[in-house]
Amino acid sequence: MSASPEWQAILTSLAVAARAVAFALPLAIALALLLMRKFPGRMLLDAIVHAPLVLPPVVVGYVLLLLFGIQGPLGYWLDRWLGVRLVFTTNGAALAAGLVALPVMVRSVRLAFESIDPRLDLAARSLGAGRWDRFVSLHLPLALPGILSAAVLGFAMCLGEFGAVITFAANVPGETQTLALAIYGALQTPGGEPLALRLATISLTIAILALVISEWLARRIGRRGPRA
Repeated sequence: MSASPEWQAILTSLAVAARAVAFALPLAIALALLLMRKFPGRMLLDAIVHAPLVLPPVVVGYVLLLLFGIQGPLGYWLDRWLGVRLVFTTNGAALAAGLVALPVMVRSVRLAFESIDPRLDLAARSLGAGRWDRFVSLHLPLALPGILSAAVLGFAMCLGEFGAVITFAANVPGETQTLALAIYGALQTPGGEPLALRLATISLTIAILALVISEWLARRIGRRGPRA
C-alpha cells in the first residue's frame, strides 16, 4: 500500500533535512572556527559564506546546476569517475538546502564559540593542555548548545527550502518532493487546496517546534557565556 501524499512529502523532507544538516554542520563548525581567525582574504571568505543570505535561493540552485549538472565541471567528473549524480536526486536536494541554511548555521556556531570565556582557555593552556585537547575537552562541550541550536535551526530551514531545491533537484514525488514543493504542487492542482492546507499546517507545526528548541538552546548559551 503506497504512502499518502502527506507522508511521502514528510518523509522526503525529513530525509533531505537530515542529510543537509549532516553535510552542512561539520562545514559550519570548520568555517566558524576559521572565520574567528585573522588572515588575508577573511572578509572575502565571510562574504562568500554568507552570500546565500542575500541571494535568491533560485540563484543558489542555478549555480549548483551549473557546477553539478551532468555537463557541469564537477557533475561530469562525479558521474564519469564515481558514478554519482546529484542533480534531480535526494542528495542533490540535501546539498541545495544545506547550502542555503549554511550561513545561519555558521553564525550560530561562531557565536557559541565566541561566548566562551577566554580565561578558561588561558587556564587550560597554563596547565599544559594542547590546542586539540583544549578544543575537545573545553571549547566543544561549552559550545555544544550553540552547535545543537545551529543544527535544529538549519534542520527547520532545510524543511522549508523551496527555490534552491526545485531549481537543482526538481519536484519529483517520492524522490525530491519536500513539504514546500508538495504545497506548491497541490496549489497548482485543481481541488488541491485541502491537501495544501494540511501540508502547510504540518510544516508550520514543525517549524514552530524547531524554533522553540533553538531558542531554548540559545538561552543556555547565554547562561554559559563569559562571566566577570
